[in-house]
Amino acid sequence: ARCARLHERAARSQEAVRASRREAGECRRQLQARLAEMESLRGAHQSLERQLQELEERHSAEAAGLQDTIVQLEDDLRNTKNEMARHLREYQDLLNVKMALDIEIAAYRKLLEGEETLFSTGSVSLSALNPLPNPTYSFQPKGFSSST
Repeated sequence: ARCARLHERAARSQEAVRASRREAGECRRQLQARLAEMESLRGAHQSLERQLQELEERHSAEAAGLQDTIVQLEDDLRNTKNEMARHLREYQDLLNVKMALDIEIAAYRKLLEGEETLFSTGSVSLSALNPLPNPTYSFQPKGFSSST
């Protein structure tokens, strides 16, 4: 009976050892699966870190390019404004010259109309206008200065 109990105990111990071995094997398989998963996640993490760095570098380069474009556009705008101001000054100068010429033309027109009136009324003869025996007419327009 004692031998049977020892055999029974040995059988239970062997069964417990087999169960422990199965459990240890299962734990090893789970550990290997977790290690493989961890390595996979580590690789994914490194890949994501590289992508993040590439995106940051690309973003930085794009931002620098856009900043350069902004500076260029601001320079172009400033130059265009200066050019417009110059054109406006030139236009104003030309407008002033035109007004002066219009005034001068109006004055000459009045003079001509006055002479026509004198000739049409017959109150003045040509000999009275030019007492010289050989009449010579000369017309000297008022000088124009571009400094106005």
